[in-house]
Amino acid sequence: MASRSGLCPVGELRSRSCCARKVTRVIPAFEFEERRERLLEHVRREKLSGYVLFRADYIQYFTGFRFLSNERPVIYAESAGGEASIFVPEFEVERTRAESTFERIDAYAEYPGLEHPMRIFARVLEDVGIEGAIGADQDGYPGILGYEGPPLSEVTGTSVTTLSGVVESMMRRKSESELELIRESGRWCAHAHRLLQEYTRPGVTEAEASLRAGSETTLAMLSARGEVGGLASSDGVSAGYRGQIGTRSSWAHAVAHDIEFRAGDMLVTETSAPVWGYNAELERGMVIGPPTDEQRLLFGHVVAAQQAAFTAIRPGATCADVDSAVMRYFEENDLLPYWRQHTGHGIGLRNHEVPFLDLGDHTVLQSGMVFTVEPGLYDSELGGFRHSDTVAVTEDGMQVLTDYPRDIDSLTLPV
Repeated sequence: MASRSGLCPVGELRSRSCCARKVTRVIPAFEFEERRERLLEHVRREKLSGYVLFRADYIQYFTGFRFLSNERPVIYAESAGGEASIFVPEFEVERTRAESTFERIDAYAEYPGLEHPMRIFARVLEDVGIEGAIGADQDGYPGILGYEGPPLSEVTGTSVTTLSGVVESMMRRKSESELELIRESGRWCAHAHRLLQEYTRPGVTEAEASLRAGSETTLAMLSARGEVGGLASSDGVSAGYRGQIGTRSSWAHAVAHDIEFRAGDMLVTETSAPVWGYNAELERGMVIGPPTDEQRLLFGHVVAAQQAAFTAIRPGATCADVDSAVMRYFEENDLLPYWRQHTGHGIGLRNHEVPFLDLGDHTVLQSGMVFTVEPGLYDSELGGFRHSDTVAVTEDGMQVLTDYPRDIDSLTLPV
């Protein structure tokens, strides 16, 4: 039976290619329905005729539909009365029908086409009852891969109220289903990090260690779980350094150069393991060979600063309070010259989400919010250290969702 919003309820995805494949539990259908209903409640309060979503992550958040985002618009719309449509290029119709549960699929021939897709979409909106003021994540399709086109307000001849802030506020607090996917991501991040740590040795390059750890973990994850929602056959787990090796580790953000590891290198890692689009983040500072006294001191301060942030995270505190706790620790220990970045950021369907653990962000922490906690210290002559863990705000504090050693002995690599 179709739901009121035009999507049929579904709580599991099963591989169509082999009936022996595992059934993978993702976000349950009722949760998508509840999200859309909450957005519709806002739309009705604002006396809007419906809403339109252009962004791929927003469409996934409200419907579960995954697709490759490019210059060809894919758009979801729902009227205040609950009539819904997914609007896709013609060559996507067959796949959309096979791999989704939308009751109504509308299509256009091609972009830019003889008639621009946005002008065709305007007629679709009229047909589903979206006439008059409209809510949308933005006033038109974003300029992806050279896309150009008229604004939504132009093709409909009506006002467009931006809903991105409303959507982002909904995405801040994760459900139990979302938290479990993030926990699972964290488990595979830890698996990848163990392999990365094992394969990182003097004489090996960052590409060799990173690609080996990532590919082996990806295959292990697929074997254990079955499908995890990748868009491409090569999608999966990544683990590496992004160039933060040796003195380059003092750059809070760097880029890879296929550097060969050497004894004495300070390292900053990064791992990622999306599970149905949801992400945890796990990073560690490490050192190759016995650490010097200077390295031990800097490392110890990084661990203590992260612990100060953990202690500050609780419902009712603000994002600024958490960053303040870290900055206070740095100031008390004369470490401000080695500071480069705020303490962390939200994470979920995107690897960076709002809000931010930053002195300028006064968002009040609530249970269900998920953050990275990653204070770092960076000495341009010595190198840098950073640990990043993913944590969830709970009713009485916080829970760490990534489980990996933080002590320097566990993170010292043999020569």
